[in-house]
Amino acid sequence: MTGITNHTIWIALGLTALAGLSTTIGSLIAVFYRTPGPKFMAFTMGFSAGVMILVSFVELLGSSITSIGFGQAHLAFFTGFIVMLTIDYFTPHTYIMESNITGGDGKLKKAAIFVALGIAIHNFPEGMVTFAGTLQNIDIGISLAVAIAIHNIPEGIAVAVPVYAVTRSAGKAFKWSFLSGVSEPVGAVLALLVLMPILTEFVLGWMLALVAGFMVFISLDELLPVATSYGEEHLPILGVITGMGIMALSLYLII
Repeated sequence: MTGITNHTIWIALGLTALAGLSTTIGSLIAVFYRTPGPKFMAFTMGFSAGVMILVSFVELLGSSITSIGFGQAHLAFFTGFIVMLTIDYFTPHTYIMESNITGGDGKLKKAAIFVALGIAIHNFPEGMVTFAGTLQNIDIGISLAVAIAIHNIPEGIAVAVPVYAVTRSAGKAFKWSFLSGVSEPVGAVLALLVLMPILTEFVLGWMLALVAGFMVFISLDELLPVATSYGEEHLPILGVITGMGIMALSLYLII
């Protein structure tokens, strides 16, 4: 860390925190709809899937291929799939969040938990990237933080909507959206304190592709089946398209 001042480190941590916690803006938008009906839920669950799928293939897997090559990146991607499948198969359907979430459809509850965990895991390496980019150049860090903050807003919606639908609690929806965003500055702090000596391009590439596998699995196995279960024929796919479009626009701002 030669040549990097404490002032720069604090700026990097601050920018990462602001970018990560913008998920709470999305949660406020989501809980504005106090009585989400089937049309709203079908669309927004599809929206959540679209957000996660596009981020996974375009941002995470794409960056991983650039870093470690096509073969290694896809090995990590499918490893993420297998890990999530194994967890889903062997884990009893009693989760950490269920002590705080009561009522609602069991599938929706499961989707709410997986979305919150998936977004949190995705934000973790994102925090590392923002932190590292700021240490390299503060202007780059600011650009990354702004762009990530913009695309964290729909991610906040993706977390808050299923949690609010299950609990009917704006406070719980806000809390879990907040916690999913907190993983971003946590990733930055870990990069600073622990991973800096071993955070090579290869390790980061594997992490990005692994997370992509997690998120695509969650989208296909949890979100889309829940979205289609509401019986609204075309709204889930319209949600997917909208989520992908918004995330594509936010990622375009980074380029």
